[in-house]
Amino acid sequence: MSVFREIIKGIRLTLVLWILTAVIYPSLILLAGQLPFLQNQAHGSIVVNLENQPVGSALIGQTFTSERYFQSRPSTVEYSTGKDAAPTGISGASNLAPSNPELLKRIEAQAKQLQENGIQPTADLVYTSGSGLDPHITLEAVEAQLVRVAKARNFSTDEIVPLVNKHTQGRFLGIFGEPGVNVLKLNQELDVLEAAKK
Repeated sequence: MSVFREIIKGIRLTLVLWILTAVIYPSLILLAGQLPFLQNQAHGSIVVNLENQPVGSALIGQTFTSERYFQSRPSTVEYSTGKDAAPTGISGASNLAPSNPELLKRIEAQAKQLQENGIQPTADLVYTSGSGLDPHITLEAVEAQLVRVAKARNFSTDEIVPLVNKHTQGRFLGIFGEPGVNVLKLNQELDVLEAAKK
């Protein structure tokens, strides 16, 4: 009879844990995401253009090819866009070892392409991030592209620098990582500035 009681006790404990972890906890997190100061993050931090159309997420990088925009870091998963990406999005690095010739070949091709576009290669414009979705570049990468973008838009670099400062995020908790600039938000501000000057 004691074995039967232990089985019933185990089933009850499993049901209680299931209710706590699969029903109550997710419901609380869903409700917390609806609080006014968390709604942007809970709904994907969507960035809209001047026509109020969504153009991306502030949390996920994307590719910019026009010389009028700052370029993002390269992504081994193409920022989860394009025909090869999973519809739900994918994340990941190439997982190529430093000794792998394919990695060296990709890095050399990326550096050559940057130089052809008039950009001095920097580490984060050549190397991919671990997630493949990083929306930030370093201040060094911004400086490498500043003159090129200013020239393409007929701006002075002094007009762009305040926008760079506005979208520079400091170290996480003040100590982890390096300051970074959100590329999508910076490029969006460039469009706003250009529209205001017309």
